[in-house]
Amino acid sequence: MPQHTLLQTSRPLLAALVLLAAGAAHAADIRVVSSGGFAQAYKNLAPAYERASGDQLLSEWGPSMGTTRNAIPARLARGEPIDVVIMVGDALDKLMQEGRLVPGSKVILANSPIACAVRHGAAKPDISTTEGLRSAFLQAHKVAYSDSASGEYIEKQLMKTLHIAEQMQGKAAKIPATPVGEIIAHGEADFGCQQRSELLPVQGIDIVGLLPPEVQLMTQFSAALVPGGKEPEAGRALLRFLAAPANAGAIEATGLQPASAPATATH
Repeated sequence: MPQHTLLQTSRPLLAALVLLAAGAAHAADIRVVSSGGFAQAYKNLAPAYERASGDQLLSEWGPSMGTTRNAIPARLARGEPIDVVIMVGDALDKLMQEGRLVPGSKVILANSPIACAVRHGAAKPDISTTEGLRSAFLQAHKVAYSDSASGEYIEKQLMKTLHIAEQMQGKAAKIPATPVGEIIAHGEADFGCQQRSELLPVQGIDIVGLLPPEVQLMTQFSAALVPGGKEPEAGRALLRFLAAPANAGAIEATGLQPASAPATATH
């Protein structure tokens, strides 16, 4: 590869790494809690941030909503030491309005569509139309959906839109904490839907496709600082890094639609 091409390729990454220098005056331990939708993108980007900044990311996981012990609202309510949260945008906005996140610190990272999956090797229903999706739900013996944003939408809106709310009673289950893909892979459900970015990393399933456009719900994932966090400046540097256009490709590779995009190279 010509040298000038190498330089052009490296420019976006170098630009992202330069952002770290402005926010990290000393090595810090940054405590982060991420919901599942952005988790794989975060895991992929974390090593580059740690190498460039010298900071260490102390990472944990939990849903953006719900009543499980690890849910982000529950963690904040009991005062866990957290610097940064990464979660569904609507849920983050609610926490910020309640004064549980630092005002003005929100950074939009990506948007995520909902996809559906079956166990690996099973027949794939055609869900490219609403009628096909409706049939897939009705023909499944057991359906799984999450207790977070996508599941709330499926349970409270999608089932009604498809006119199958009554038929799905007893065979559609909201799954707390455990990824829907794992439930399908273990044979506890034969059809299920969740954020595409949460289904992609799961072994033992096949993704059937996205919900049809007319019933699709795009979920925003955002990050913000927690009041009283021990490393606010390092936390801000992490937010800048995650939102940097140079990292859009890594985010997109996990099934998300990045909020930012790399700038066009100039010559």
